[in-house]
Amino acid sequence: MLRRSLPWLVLLASAVLEAVWATALGLSNGFSQPVPTLVFAVTATLSMLGLGWAIRSIPLGSAYAVWVGIGAALTVGWAMATGVEPFSVLKVVFIAGIIGCAAGLKALPQDR
Repeated sequence: MLRRSLPWLVLLASAVLEAVWATALGLSNGFSQPVPTLVFAVTATLSMLGLGWAIRSIPLGSAYAVWVGIGAALTVGWAMATGVEPFSVLKVVFIAGIIGCAAGLKALPQDR
């Protein structure tokens, strides 16, 4: 069970790192702030490595959709939670839709 779930767990961790690097990118002020720039570089690298490893077991289209969707949902959610972006019930509904679609891709039978 863990062997089949591990690529999905790595993909989820990579999506979380995508949200971190996207947030750090925004805070880097065009790469002029050293700490956010370093956080961006490290987390972007780890995120890409995790995605690359996960697609050895998960079809690329599904893995990329989950990686982007979860990363984007977390980025928007964090921006709303910290007041960087205004809160909207419709945004939350659409973010829930993204997460639901990502979960649906995981629930589909694997062809590999």
